[in-house]
Amino acid sequence: MRAVVVGSGPNGLAGAIRLAQAGASVTVLESHWRVGGAVGSAELTAPGLVHDLGASFMPLASASPFLRSLELERHGVHWDEAPAALAHPLDDGSVGLLYRDIAATAEGMGVDGSTWRNLFGPFAERFDDLTADALQPLARMPRHAALMARFGALASQPALRLAGSFREERHRALFAGIAAHAFGRLDTTFSSAIGVMLASAGHAVGWPVVRGGAQVLADALVTELESLGGHVETGRTVTDVRELGDADVVLLDVAPSAAVEILHHRISERSRRAFTEYAHGPAAYKVDFAIDGDIPWIAAECQEAGVVHLGGTADEVAAAEAQVVGGKSSRAPFTLVGQQWKADPTRSAGGLNPVWAYAHVPYGSTVAAENRITSQIERFAPGFRERIVSTRVTSAMGLAAANSNFVGGDINTGANTFRQLIARPTFGPNPYRTGVPGVYLCSAATPPGPGVHGMSGVNAANRALNAA
Repeated sequence: MRAVVVGSGPNGLAGAIRLAQAGASVTVLESHWRVGGAVGSAELTAPGLVHDLGASFMPLASASPFLRSLELERHGVHWDEAPAALAHPLDDGSVGLLYRDIAATAEGMGVDGSTWRNLFGPFAERFDDLTADALQPLARMPRHAALMARFGALASQPALRLAGSFREERHRALFAGIAAHAFGRLDTTFSSAIGVMLASAGHAVGWPVVRGGAQVLADALVTELESLGGHVETGRTVTDVRELGDADVVLLDVAPSAAVEILHHRISERSRRAFTEYAHGPAAYKVDFAIDGDIPWIAAECQEAGVVHLGGTADEVAAAEAQVVGGKSSRAPFTLVGQQWKADPTRSAGGLNPVWAYAHVPYGSTVAAENRITSQIERFAPGFRERIVSTRVTSAMGLAAANSNFVGGDINTGANTFRQLIARPTFGPNPYRTGVPGVYLCSAATPPGPGVHGMSGVNAANRALNAA
């Protein structure tokens, strides 16, 4: 069997490995010089400082049943964690904290500790069972029906309602910030889904980074593929499926709109309509900083966190997210700050530390958000500006230019609406099909959606193998 995979993101590489494991002769074609798609790292601001280009803290990668099965430690992948996974400070100096140890998290929460533990503890304890079902298309019978029913009962709630389970604002804000990873409104049905998954993952596997930078993970996947006889060709842009010759199987790790362009008249009318109508969500605006020393957080507990969420109260986070979903830039955007060196000191050099930060902005935004991101950090860490040595800005459209899957700067490769939670991009047990025999979509536009887990590629590859 001859297989071609278009795109070398984690889904494309995972799908390629799965095909190679089954004996296929696999070639991965990547338009850029670098493999990995959203998984990469480089020295962006100062010599010796390692910044992740996209994905950085990867709980679903370390928990992915497929990636774990590859034993990538053989190829140099090691997961590192900061003392705390996440901090969410408020203007009054209080802070919500998530530790991998759920008992320590609950103890620090006081009156809210038992509620947090009761909500997320059952999923953290059975996270392997949860991912076995949650990382598959929803239109299938779950293996662990009772667990998935319990998950669905929480996931279906509006995030603001679930956040209201907590008495203290710092804990309401903590959950709202986690749920905001969906890049969507927090007052709509199913807006808790990503929040429940990521909070549970934080206790099951932590929010780890790859030692030495995210590129180490991408390179390890390539090494694994090559060990199975596959290979990757960079600098190869595919615009027409006919360029792929007589391949028996084609996996497209591309956005649905790009799949339509590649397949032209061969795509089925059903898939063309679904792919054309597929909706993209808000974008990201990324700033990488080189700073002298640490960020001077008011809340000292933030010093031990790998990730710090900035946006204030749960209502403030929700208001900012509603603005960007509605196409308006927030002057106080929800901002994520990565302190990767807290987990992996090898990323720093000469007293300088690499700060990874991005804000949520509207789809296709051309508004410069660097000052707004800096101001959000300064809001909770006065004196931050004085510690900046250099910066590297990547706008929403800069992200789109660097990765064609990030249409309009949408780093989730699609809006996380209720419709696209159940039909991404089509509903059914095989949403990877394109209507073209042997050709399957395998990007984050297919189940289980965004996150570095590789399962979209693996699921598509398994459908291809079953049909062969």
